[in-house]
Amino acid sequence: METEEIVNRVAVSGIVSLDLEELYHPGERVLYDIKDNLWQGMILKEKDFREFLKAHDWTQYQGKNVAIICSEDAIVPTWAYMLLAVQLEPYANAVVFGDLNALEDKLFADAISKLNISEFEGKRVVVKGCSKIPVPISAYVEVSRLLKPIVQSLMFGEPCSTVPLYKKPKSSISSSIA
Repeated sequence: METEEIVNRVAVSGIVSLDLEELYHPGERVLYDIKDNLWQGMILKEKDFREFLKAHDWTQYQGKNVAIICSEDAIVPTWAYMLLAVQLEPYANAVVFGDLNALEDKLFADAISKLNISEFEGKRVVVKGCSKIPVPISAYVEVSRLLKPIVQSLMFGEPCSTVPLYKKPKSSISSSIA
């Protein structure tokens, strides 16, 4: 009795897997709430704020990812957020206006912008769906937008069980060969 060789059809399919979880920036996430700088919880006084900026130890943000918000319904001028960004820039890995979700969106967007997408050109690509780290939907949308014009096909999920998203029309494939 002959034994049949087990063939890993996924491995020989030519499908390239892209795992967005690998783009996760491991740095600590910090939320800076400007409400702590408000006078009587209502307004920001420029003189007091500038004194705070001079005295504050900004080195504590070294290598961290910082989201700046104001959780109070208060009068905060735009320049105050700008001053915070100026102070944080030499130390923080990333600084965004918004909550921790906005920060995560930015970190993934930055990582995706550094991808060498040409390595996916003409390939059958599956964007991995399961991950241990939450990947924002914005990352999936952005990578889909970037890959669609260059891939043969784009899928979501796992190589053994995918959801088809896009397949280049046959006329485009044959016209690019000619």
